[in-house]
Amino acid sequence: MKKNRLIPVLLLKNGWLVQSKGFNRYQNLGNPTTAVKRISEWGSDELIYLDISKTDEYSIRREDQNYPNRQSFLEIIEDVSKVTFMPITVGGKIESLSDIEERLKLGADKIAINTSVIDNPEFVLKCAKEFGSQCIVVSIDAKIKGSDYFVYNNKTSSIVDSKVTELSKLSEEFGAGEILINSVDRDGLGGGYDIDLIKKICSIVEIPIISCGGVSEWSHFHEALDLTKTDAVAAANIFHYRDQSVYLSKKYLYENNCNVRKPDLLKIN
Repeated sequence: MKKNRLIPVLLLKNGWLVQSKGFNRYQNLGNPTTAVKRISEWGSDELIYLDISKTDEYSIRREDQNYPNRQSFLEIIEDVSKVTFMPITVGGKIESLSDIEERLKLGADKIAINTSVIDNPEFVLKCAKEFGSQCIVVSIDAKIKGSDYFVYNNKTSSIVDSKVTELSKLSEEFGAGEILINSVDRDGLGGGYDIDLIKKICSIVEIPIISCGGVSEWSHFHEALDLTKTDAVAAANIFHYRDQSVYLSKKYLYENNCNVRKPDLLKIN
């Protein structure tokens, strides 16, 4: 049986690794590579690395961080790929096939596309034809409006007139390999996943679903895996504040009979 995956999500904003809350408040955590190295050594299955910068300023302007001040996200991807031993999905500011090609050449294993899919869902079809469905993850940010879930556009900080279920189904039809579904309403609040949202998406698509948004305890991972058909559980903030967090969370899931790989710390010579 295919194993469920545990996937840390790292957010980059203008050169800094950040913690997000509600998609509108951000706290700087440090340089963009240190956490990647730790997460890799702690035995993470994969990593999702998203650039949420709204400008093209990436230099952290801090020589004391012992990290070179990079001028572009592409330079940061290249740095990150050198310190990890796990597959990386890279997203942010992807508007063309050449954008995808550049990121793959620099070490990304998969690509997450978000705003470009909102603007033109058929972009997924072009991406899948060029690079293969296994390479394309459609990232959808969901926000409650009335009695349903609608797509949230982080670039414009607004809800668009498209239901999450509709965009998820279109993404699958156009060849997406996976869907990353994130709850804006639960982002950074620590109340656990939106189980209803996850169930709704899992019920209408057959491709793998990665669930994100709201985790503050290991039990939240267990709850999503136990109550829904999600293929992977993802989170951001919870992995930053505890040593060996990825290993410990996977150990918790493994000991509670979740279908995850046996936890193991990467041995670095």
